[in-house]
Amino acid sequence: MNSKFSRIVVLIVLAAMLVAGCAPQATEVPSTVFKVAIVMPSSITDMAFSQSMYEGLKKVQAEMGGESAMEIAYSENMFKVPDAAAAIRDYASKGYNLVIAHGSQYGTSLQQIAPDFPKTAFAWGTSLDTFQAEGINNVFAYQAEAQEGGYVLGVVAAMMSKSNIIGETGPVDAGDAKLYIEGFQKGVLATKPDAQVSVTYTGSFSDVSLMATAAETHIAAGADMLTGSSQSVVGAIGICKDKGAFWFGTQWDQTSLAPEAVIASQVYDWTGIIKDMIASVKAGVMGGKGYTLTFKNGGLVIAYNPAITVPAEVKAAADAAIAAINDGAIAP
Repeated sequence: MNSKFSRIVVLIVLAAMLVAGCAPQATEVPSTVFKVAIVMPSSITDMAFSQSMYEGLKKVQAEMGGESAMEIAYSENMFKVPDAAAAIRDYASKGYNLVIAHGSQYGTSLQQIAPDFPKTAFAWGTSLDTFQAEGINNVFAYQAEAQEGGYVLGVVAAMMSKSNIIGETGPVDAGDAKLYIEGFQKGVLATKPDAQVSVTYTGSFSDVSLMATAAETHIAAGADMLTGSSQSVVGAIGICKDKGAFWFGTQWDQTSLAPEAVIASQVYDWTGIIKDMIASVKAGVMGGKGYTLTFKNGGLVIAYNPAITVPAEVKAAADAAIAAINDGAIAP
């Protein structure tokens, strides 16, 4: 009886093993693709504001595992706010998880659109207003503390200038352009109080000819070091190259535009902010956070042009300024 029972047990075990071997193997279910859309005022190759964010998104996408993990859609050259608003609304209606309105001029539109799509997270900059005061809870906001890099580059410009005349040109007296221009001026004057700093605003983010004309005016007045902000700076950089003046960039590394003229650039690294927004949305937090780019959190980086020699003492002064900004000893 015992022998018969043992044979039955063996047969049952063998049958179970056979069934297990024929059963389909368990496969890992791929996670849902996280969909990000971005609306930008200029192109993804503008060497400035739009490119900095687009490149940040591409870097995060690669770190997450590529297109199978993160989808990126974009609308570029959205200078007209109504067109940008239509694109923002369209992306939200198509179910994108995060829609980034990359321009302070899009704030009013976002304030109107976001309440219509409570399951979509939105972000915009440069600003720190998430509209929570208006009862909106699905908007992130971000701002580059551009005055920090502006100050450091102003120190470098002042120490390398031979004429002690500096020219600055911005698009409008607002946003990160204003922060950068004023920070740069403070850095120059803190280093050389007798330096002359001339500031102009063109009134346009996109007019390359106006930026070029402003650069010509600065150089004609004796400026040998120039800087400016917005995607239109390609005009000014071209003038610096032709006239033998030097340039300091911001938002993106602008060295490739004129290796003989660009001394250094402040680069925006948005990757940390992008990662946190994605993680927040996945955790169910759809907005309400304001982010900043600073030297301290790694969001701001100074990129020197290796083709132009910056004296060791100048770089040391720049490093000291960064340390003082991080410690709070300097408030640019």
